[in-house]
Amino acid sequence: MGAVVVWWQTSRTQRHLGNEFENNGQDFGAVLTELPLVFLAGAVVPAVVWGLGAWLLGRRRRSRAAGVSEFHA
Repeated sequence: MGAVVVWWQTSRTQRHLGNEFENNGQDFGAVLTELPLVFLAGAVVPAVVWGLGAWLLGRRRRSRAAGVSEFHA
C-alpha cells in the first residue's frame, strides 16, 4: 500500500488524473499502465530485500559454523 500512496501523491500522477483546470489533460491510460507496475513493485521489492537479508544472515551463520568453535579447540 505504501507504494500506491507514494505513487498517488506524485505531481506527475496528479497531472494525469486531471489536477488541472476543469480536468484538462485527464489521462486514465497512465493509471491503467502504471498502477499494475506500482502494485508489482510494492510486492516484489520488499520480498527481494527480505530474501537477500535472509540469505546474507544464513551465509554468515554457516561461515561461523564451519570454523572451529572456541569451546572445542
